[in-house]
Amino acid sequence: MLLQILAENLGLLGAALGAGLVAVGAGVGIGKIGSSAMEAMARQPEAAGKVQTAMLIIAALIEVVSLFGVVVCFIIATA
Repeated sequence: MLLQILAENLGLLGAALGAGLVAVGAGVGIGKIGSSAMEAMARQPEAAGKVQTAMLIIAALIEVVSLFGVVVCFIIATA
């Protein structure tokens, strides 16, 4: 009985830590993309449109992957 309760609580702790790591990773990734895009636009202002489009697409992909990670953590927490 005690081991079952401990296992459930450790599962919740793991899911919470996983969701936090996903959020931190997404924030770091989008920050890195943003800083690199700003640097590229400063170096070549004529290519700003293409750089901005690529930056937004990559940021959206990172958001999708992070949302998937959070959903997996919620599934682990409720299982």
